[in-house]
Amino acid sequence: MKATRARRVRRAVLFAVSSVSVAATVLVAGVGGAAASPASGGASPIVHIDGGLVRGASAAGVNSFLGLPYAAPPTGKLRWRPPQPAASWSGVRDATQFGAACPQALTANPFLPPGTISEDCLNLNVYTPTPRSGSHRPVLVWIHGGGLVQDGGRNYDGTKLAADGTVVVTINYRLGALGFLAHPALASRPGGAAGNYGLMDQQAALRWVQRNIAQFGGDPRNVTIAGQSAGGLSVLAQMVSPGARGLFQKAIVQSGTFALNQRPLAAAEASGETFAQSVGCADQTAACLRSVPVSDLVSRFGVEIPGVVDGSVLTQPIGTALARGQFARVPVINGITHDEELLFVAGLGITVSQGTNIPLAGDPTDPANYQANIAQALGVSAARAAAIASEYPLSAYPSPVAAFSLLVSDASFACPALQVDRWTAVRGVPTYAYQFNDDNAPLNILPPDKQHLGLSTHGTELPYLFGQPNAPFPVTRTLTPDQQALAASMRTAWASFAASGNPSTRALSWPSVGNGTKVLSFVPLQSKVTTDFAAAHHCSFWAAG
Repeated sequence: MKATRARRVRRAVLFAVSSVSVAATVLVAGVGGAAASPASGGASPIVHIDGGLVRGASAAGVNSFLGLPYAAPPTGKLRWRPPQPAASWSGVRDATQFGAACPQALTANPFLPPGTISEDCLNLNVYTPTPRSGSHRPVLVWIHGGGLVQDGGRNYDGTKLAADGTVVVTINYRLGALGFLAHPALASRPGGAAGNYGLMDQQAALRWVQRNIAQFGGDPRNVTIAGQSAGGLSVLAQMVSPGARGLFQKAIVQSGTFALNQRPLAAAEASGETFAQSVGCADQTAACLRSVPVSDLVSRFGVEIPGVVDGSVLTQPIGTALARGQFARVPVINGITHDEELLFVAGLGITVSQGTNIPLAGDPTDPANYQANIAQALGVSAARAAAIASEYPLSAYPSPVAAFSLLVSDASFACPALQVDRWTAVRGVPTYAYQFNDDNAPLNILPPDKQHLGLSTHGTELPYLFGQPNAPFPVTRTLTPDQQALAASMRTAWASFAASGNPSTRALSWPSVGNGTKVLSFVPLQSKVTTDFAAAHHCSFWAAG
């Protein structure tokens, strides 16, 4: 099973690498937000943070402060260095416009944030209910997904969550080669840690929250970290990272349990040396790497397995640490969608396996290719592929694509999520599991003819929690009244969890997993606790394999 996850991960969530052409140019520009003159009147809220005064905006009972720097620009000699303190400013800094997003592919990128793309991107956004005197509101820090190579904090509007009484922070962090390249020349000392700069950025943002969030009415002693996809994986990474201890008190993992076996440093550095050669640094020096144009770094880098066991940020693989009980003992929400893989197989039409650029055996819609595609996608032998095909016979599913996506989803997302639930629960950690089952949920990253694939899939829960103003395609219809009610109940549950560590509300009873059998099914009008998750996802079969 470990091998399956490790070989499978790169296609599962890093589809940006395997399905998107990353030949692109990157605009390099400074972050907006120069100092402005002091605000007049009381319409624009002004807050003093550790860099100086910032002026935000206020609307509908929520104040927003955008593009706040939490670390210095990681450029020049600071490229591939741990994040450094941001410079202070004089006067009042305008915080009504988003800062730059981190460098990423500009073409065929469904998550591309609009506006400036720059290495000077270590900024965050704060959405807070209009503060009351002595406010100590719970804080939720959102870590975006995108395979560690795409997306940005500005794509997630925290206004609706903030309206439920939570201070919401959305962050940027270094992506792709700039965030996750491991190379011996970049280590702080020979044989020292390299890579995981994006995870270091996340920790720097959490330290900024500790120093400053009280100024926005938030409680630095009541912080929840949350994320989806690679953001959910990042949450797990922070749960096991020594450097993040004490920076948060709760964790929400959405579709993030797909890659629990990080690469050892030696393997990651070997890949880094190959990458250096590909961008023209045959001398393998840090000076050469720091001189490479951003566009080349973006276009040539592919994350194989997110993160590296560098001995500092991550001292062991995430799954190993969780199994050993060596993680932050904080309450956890952990969940998946009905068929995570359907987005990749049917929605994005991926025809390569795990980001390796090795073509699948054939068209997944053709039943003749079923077993060969299983072997290729999961990296298993022909005999094991035949056993999997027997466990998931085509006759039991409406199409070969449905069978293929469900079995890969079970192997890569569902059963690893169940395992994580058991690892945390057995250590006495309050653990709340869910499956998002609104199979009519629209997909706003796909064109209208593909926005409804028949089952809820990777990312379909996001519009129920956040506004997504920069989605590449507007949905062909708004959420129905029943779906809007479901969205409201989910936001209330997330806010309740952030406040107390328990997501139950007056309208929604959500028990902890117990022995791993209790999973809340989110469905319009009839969300309920189920006990057949393991059986429905064939987890005994995958555990035995």
